[in-house]
Amino acid sequence: MKVDGGIGGLTDAAEAAARQEGLGYDGVWSAETSHDPFLPLLLAAQSTERVELGTGIAVAFARNPMTLAQTAWDLQAASKGRFVLGLGSQIKPHITRRFSMPWSHPAARMREMIQAIRAIWAAWNDGTKLDFRGDFYTHTLMTPFFNPGPNPHGDARIFLAAVGERMTEVAGEVADGLLCHGFTTRRYLTEVTIPALERARDKAGKTMDDFELSGPMFVVTGADEEQMAEAAVGVRRQIAFYGSTPAYRGVLELHGWGDLQDELNRLSKEGRWSDMGDLIDDEILGTFAVIAPVDEVAGALRERWSGLLHRLSFYAPYQTAPDTWRDVIAELKAA
Repeated sequence: MKVDGGIGGLTDAAEAAARQEGLGYDGVWSAETSHDPFLPLLLAAQSTERVELGTGIAVAFARNPMTLAQTAWDLQAASKGRFVLGLGSQIKPHITRRFSMPWSHPAARMREMIQAIRAIWAAWNDGTKLDFRGDFYTHTLMTPFFNPGPNPHGDARIFLAAVGERMTEVAGEVADGLLCHGFTTRRYLTEVTIPALERARDKAGKTMDDFELSGPMFVVTGADEEQMAEAAVGVRRQIAFYGSTPAYRGVLELHGWGDLQDELNRLSKEGRWSDMGDLIDDEILGTFAVIAPVDEVAGALRERWSGLLHRLSFYAPYQTAPDTWRDVIAELKAA
């Protein structure tokens, strides 16, 4: 099982990526939250030699296929073939109100976006005329002046973030991997996510053999009971935050907790963020998060996720010592 880390912002991106490579991480991901997800990876590419570098995620609908194709081409070249273009749809309010971009038929739009990116890359690779015509995107102009030519390290892989079945099927059909949301459970993966992927792969004439599942998985850990309790508070609040989102209701409903989504959503609209975490009881916490002392985390993660995930990262929304994960990484990779 591969183990991934993460970076954010430009201030210490190069140093953080190099440090994580030294700790033994297999990949470093950059998220689009309060900073651009692509720029830190250029610095990371210059300060590392081995780790894979990916966006986890870049908001697809805030951009268009041409800009994504070009940025991915550059980062794939700069990293000498280590870049993964991780895309996600976000939700309608963010696309329309934060990015002022159009929103419609997200699964169909995402399928077409990835197909368009691949068509653009194909035009650059083989010099054929660019002639992509879809319902959402049209790309029919590519002159030599704007054509970077074939990438010396091949095309970047494309991973797609998904929770619901429709977007998961899109990932299985046109992507190279799935970025599982942290707000998932083993049962949801086995009963909903993987069957959806298998249906889509089969429909597209593909197998699961070369398809990767990756995800940031919640971990509650610490050196003593006090640290464990503090970690649990942070994880409860993060689970509650995600649970308030209507798009993720299906995960709760599978476990019989659908009504919780209504209450969390109501509290979020009232701005009662700290109160939301109190609704995540021990059963819910243990279903979403691995809970174990540091020296038992690797075994607990392996028991929970082996056979399902090809790579994972530690979703720990609380303060930990810099070397907390060193032995966990070594044990996971040794198994």
